[in-house]
This record gives sequence, C-alpha cells and structure tokens, in this order.
Amino acid sequence: MTLETALALAGFAFVTSITPGPNNLMLMASGANFGLRRTLPHMAGVALGFVFMAVLVGVGLMRLFDAWPPVYTVLKVVSVGYLLYLAWKIANAAPPKEGQAKGNPLTFLQAAAFQWVNPKAWAMALTAITVYAPDRSIAGVVAVSVLFGIVNLPSVGAWALVGQGLKRFLTDHRRLRAFNWTMAVLLVGSMLPML
Repeated sequence: MTLETALALAGFAFVTSITPGPNNLMLMASGANFGLRRTLPHMAGVALGFVFMAVLVGVGLMRLFDAWPPVYTVLKVVSVGYLLYLAWKIANAAPPKEGQAKGNPLTFLQAAAFQWVNPKAWAMALTAITVYAPDRSIAGVVAVSVLFGIVNLPSVGAWALVGQGLKRFLTDHRRLRAFNWTMAVLLVGSMLPML
C-alpha cells in the first residue's frame, strides 16, 4: 500500500468512524450511563471486532455475496431486526433507583459480535475492501483492516467521552430517560441511510 493510498484510507476510516451510527450512539449512551472506564471494553470490542470482521469479509465473505446476492438481503433484515431490538432496550432502560446497580455496558465480546449485525459496519468493510484492497489479497485485506482499526478506536472513543461528559447533566431521571429515548430514535434513524 502506497503512502497516498494509506492516507486516503485513513481519511475514509476517520470520516466513516466518527460520523453517527449504531456503534457511536451506543457508545455515547454507554459513556453517559456507565462512564468511560466501564465503556472501554465496549470500545475495544467495536474496534477489534470490526478489524476481525473486515478481514473475514475481504478474504471470503465478499465472494459469497458475489455468488449469491440474496445472502446480503438476509443480512440486512437480521441487522435491522437486531438494531430495532437494541433501540427498544435503550429506550426502556429504567434509570437505577438509589442503591441499585447501574447495570452493565456491553462486554468486549458482545461489542465485537455486534459488528456482524451492524449495517454501517458492513457498509464500511465492504467499501474499504472494494476500494483499497481490490485484489482481495490477504496482505492487502489485513493492511486495510488494521489501518481502519487504528483510526477507528480513537474515533469511537470520542463518542464515549461525549457520553461521559453528559453524565453530570443526566443525573435527573427525567433527563436520563429523555436521553435514552433520543438515543434509541437516533439509533433507528441511523439505519435509514445504510439501507
């Protein structure tokens, strides 16, 4: 990969990683509800889960989509269903009562697994591999995926930081509930451009 190609890929990775999408909205909600420290495994799961997914997409799954396009449609339907379920869970997350545990953020493995049903992650992976590793060589796919992950981690971390910053404002149960409903609506809305 040339320096020019790497810089172009880094720009693409930054723009697609920093803009709103399911991962970023869920990380902001997690930062607001659990704080940055408890959200770190979620952030790492997003970044590394995406790298793993992009490698597998590049070395084999794109061939499956090329050979049998209905598989991609099935993936979209499953993804939308799961995102609607997550939006419902976020919207109806009851604020903790005094003395109650605040629940748990997504774990590393849950966040990594989520990449497989995230329509934005699929769009990012398919585009990155198609444009920046068109030969789909293992070395090219791994290079694209790793560079993407390096740019992705601080980008998604910014959303968790914003959420943590909102935590002080969300100490009132009504504001937290309104925030959670807003995040749920935005999560649903984030699916529309990708579909």
